[in-house]
Amino acid sequence: MLPKPQIVGLPVYQPGKPIEEVKKELGLDDVIKLASNENPYGCSPRVRAAIEQEFMNISLYPDGSAAELTEAVAGHLGVNREQIIFGCGSDEIIALIARAFFLPGDETVMADQTFSVYKSNADIEGAVSIEVPLKDGTHDLEAMLARLGTKTKIVWICNPNNPTGTIVPHEQLVSFLDRVPGHVLVVLDEAYAEYVTDAAYSDGIGLLEKYPNLVVLRTFSKIYGLASLRIGYGVGQPAVIKLINQVREPFNTSRIGQAAAKAALADQEYVQGCREKNRSGIQYLYEQFDRLGLSYFPAHGNFIMVDVKRPAADMFQALLKLGVIIRAGFPKYPDSIRVTVGSAEQNAKFIDALEQVLSKSATEV
Repeated sequence: MLPKPQIVGLPVYQPGKPIEEVKKELGLDDVIKLASNENPYGCSPRVRAAIEQEFMNISLYPDGSAAELTEAVAGHLGVNREQIIFGCGSDEIIALIARAFFLPGDETVMADQTFSVYKSNADIEGAVSIEVPLKDGTHDLEAMLARLGTKTKIVWICNPNNPTGTIVPHEQLVSFLDRVPGHVLVVLDEAYAEYVTDAAYSDGIGLLEKYPNLVVLRTFSKIYGLASLRIGYGVGQPAVIKLINQVREPFNTSRIGQAAAKAALADQEYVQGCREKNRSGIQYLYEQFDRLGLSYFPAHGNFIMVDVKRPAADMFQALLKLGVIIRAGFPKYPDSIRVTVGSAEQNAKFIDALEQVLSKSATEV
């Protein structure tokens, strides 16, 4: 069997370690997972009722067009139905965009370090990834603009950026979009948009009318707490969304996922509560990191990247032994870990474990 040459050696995505696996391996009863940026408060209570109602239809295919959910999201965002496409998480929308637009040899520009799925999908399609170093943990839009060429098809901007948690302010983003050639697609990934409280943040949906080459990605996996149901979406001009839809598999989102997302969207009071608790959690972690003398990037999503002053892989293992699962393995930040902002109790447990590890010498960890 001969696979595509460009996928040989392609790394397999490594998700956060499951809680059940850690409990079994280490014989621990109390384990918290702060590795995958899940909502520690779960989803809106309205979601359970919506899911239970769908159980009677479990033998039926889902609506391939997600008509009711499309109507609800379009009304919430103030866009037309034809501007929305749904996927199995926003990850699938990224894959569909790559499938729809890349030919082997095309170029795509992204930050280095950012969400790895952009590059992996470009690699699969044979596109060439041009990775532009971050500047103070933030997208260097001027440097990215300078790397656009005749072969550039797509630019990816993760805002807030994963894993650093930083944002591109509105004025900088608009200045960038004003200078991107019209034939280059700009994908603005706003998976964590609902968590942002900074007034300088740019709402990509409001920019779509002015920039027809812009596609905005959102998800129900994060603040809406539906990670296991895999519902994400893209928003753009109808002509662009049609092209992406042409390579979408039918029935790519489930009946239960669609119903749950519709119910979650309707409970914005719950979303607001999660946003406020997340901001309080960030403030607590800031204070603790300051006390411990650790530097960190400003956090605008539901996670924070902190420099722990020793190899992140060692810190991962040391915290794991104490029942705390975090994220490590960011090549550009070898001494930094990314930790999800959990509940007050989870955050306190993490800090306690972190302090225990930091009190030991590097050779003891």
